[in-house]
Amino acid sequence: MRVTFCRPGSAPARRLACVAAALLLTAMARESASAQTDVDLQLVLAVDVSGSVNAQRFELQKMGYVAAFQNQRVLNAILGGGKQSIAVTMMQWSGPFLQSQVVPWTLLKDESSVKGFAGAIESAPRMMYGGGTSISGAIDNAVTLFPQAAYKAERRVIDVSGDGSNNRGRSVTQARDEAIDAGIVINGLPILAFEPYLDQYFKDYVIGGPGAFMIAAKSFETFAEAILMKLILEIADLRPRGPRAHASGTIGLGKIKR
Repeated sequence: MRVTFCRPGSAPARRLACVAAALLLTAMARESASAQTDVDLQLVLAVDVSGSVNAQRFELQKMGYVAAFQNQRVLNAILGGGKQSIAVTMMQWSGPFLQSQVVPWTLLKDESSVKGFAGAIESAPRMMYGGGTSISGAIDNAVTLFPQAAYKAERRVIDVSGDGSNNRGRSVTQARDEAIDAGIVINGLPILAFEPYLDQYFKDYVIGGPGAFMIAAKSFETFAEAILMKLILEIADLRPRGPRAHASGTIGLGKIKR
């Protein structure tokens, strides 16, 4: 598009062109805003595919997500919202600059769309292997996905799952705090297979924002149970009050930056 800049003293024809350009830009902005569909939640599922996640562990994670989105309780949580719909995307991550959006933004509003999303997850290939564990890189990349969505919501959440602490890239707390300052909530699902105290690490350094919480899976084998509970809480906007025991690990509030 050619943009005409207006200056004082412009000829009448030029001034008319400026007015026309301004009106066109305003109309385009309004059309873009109105084209976005209102939903209850925008959710980025950020899945760890670093070197410690071998083929079997990757499959356990993936099928855990598939089973969760096929569960009626997740659909009930979606339909229980004011707009009865959410928008979800999935990305895989490992090193600081190794991330891939493997399932695009998808509107979930009924049984068909939810099961279709589960199918898309099941069909999504693994896009990388190794490169370290950069939770900060995952958060930074997830933040860039929200403006790309054709949906808008007051609640924007990044759901980070992983089996290790940040060991590549910039400070995870810096990435977390910048995301929170942008109005985004970060929830966590640490997998305690290799680092028994990773849940405490997630609470202290990863999760944040109003109502942020985490659920820890004791192993990859219990991931499916943990992600099901986590999705229900996220979608229904249920905010746990203090830590409590759970079969697959723990549910607790992290240090929330307000």
